[in-house]
Amino acid sequence: MTTMYGKVSATGLALLLTAAASAGGAGSASAAGSTVQLPVLAARLDADAACAAGSDRRATDVPWEQVSLQLSRTWPFASGAGVTVGVVDTGVSSSAPALKGRVTAVGDAGTDCVGHGTFVAGLVGAAVADGVRFAGVAQQARILAVRGSDARGAVTAERVADGIRAAVNGGAKVVTVSAALAADTPTLRSAVALAAKKDVLVIAAAVPDTPATATSTDTPPTRDYYPAADDGVLSVLDVDVSGKRPTGAYTTSSASIAAPGDGVVGIGPKKAGHYIGSGASLAAGFVAGAAALVRSVHPDLTATQTAALLRSSAYPADVPRLDPYAAVTSVLTGAAAAPARGDSGTPVHLPEDKAAGPLRRALWPASAGLAVIIAVVWLGLILPRGRRLGWRPSKPERTAGPEPEGAESPVPVGTGAQGASES
Repeated sequence: MTTMYGKVSATGLALLLTAAASAGGAGSASAAGSTVQLPVLAARLDADAACAAGSDRRATDVPWEQVSLQLSRTWPFASGAGVTVGVVDTGVSSSAPALKGRVTAVGDAGTDCVGHGTFVAGLVGAAVADGVRFAGVAQQARILAVRGSDARGAVTAERVADGIRAAVNGGAKVVTVSAALAADTPTLRSAVALAAKKDVLVIAAAVPDTPATATSTDTPPTRDYYPAADDGVLSVLDVDVSGKRPTGAYTTSSASIAAPGDGVVGIGPKKAGHYIGSGASLAAGFVAGAAALVRSVHPDLTATQTAALLRSSAYPADVPRLDPYAAVTSVLTGAAAAPARGDSGTPVHLPEDKAAGPLRRALWPASAGLAVIIAVVWLGLILPRGRRLGWRPSKPERTAGPEPEGAESPVPVGTGAQGASES
């Protein structure tokens, strides 16, 4: 496999292929690059199913998605510090070890029976643990847990819209939405419009997660899903290790960007172990983490500018593929940010220089002293020398008319006495 900046080693390639092969099926799957079997994450639970108990199995190798996104190159430049990411999902467990101390919950969203919201939050910002090389994209970002479903993972447009509003009102600067609904509603559009008004970047799964039972003969029709297809939302598709869509995946024609989402490693709501999962909702978590990195490095960028930077710096493809390293470093090297919508033609007012007045007052005595020195030099050196050479100041030219009686004839400058006697 070739990435944007170089080739992945043979060991890394084996790691990637192992993870990709483990995406489907039930029960457990191999962790990336190892023989560890990880439980597969569920997106929702049946009414009689037990809550996710957490995993005792840990992935100790670098997951393929971290290699693909070049996160180890990105982290020296940005951490996500100072940015809050709202996760609109099944909740985020405040007791998840990798997120300890960084989760704030709205209502009862600090518990997560399903585990999906905690998994997404881990992709956004899980911290590194001893003996584990998996980590989230923005390890110092804060997480705002918001319910966008019921406790079992069932979603409606009203719940998702309420979740977006709660995340915006809770101070999030980036919001990731896992739900992809077949129909748009006025409440969804209103929630997205509120986010735009508050300069909050909404990132959403462009399609529903691929069913675990999908086969190559399944061909879902191409269509839009919401809120991803609403104006102002950065919609995300999931891709596998080779940059292609997973088998049997839902399709759309309006995706903004793509990110890893097939057989990716993440955390659970309890314990320090890991799960493996697939879907566009997980890809949206990676993009939300990258957005947090960008907004932490350059807080002056608007939500619209942040989305534009993520897209313009992405690896070129039919759907541009997320490149956090390029996004972060292009900001640091002074890439010009596109003006915010409606800002064109606005006059620029330079800030008042409060030091200018005292500086000017301090310069007045120095200027006066310099003038005295110039006058002394003029009088002591230049003027006597000019007189020895016969220089005299010129007189103003007289106006036409009769010469006054007794007036002397003017002596041209430089003629001296001889010129006067000859006239």
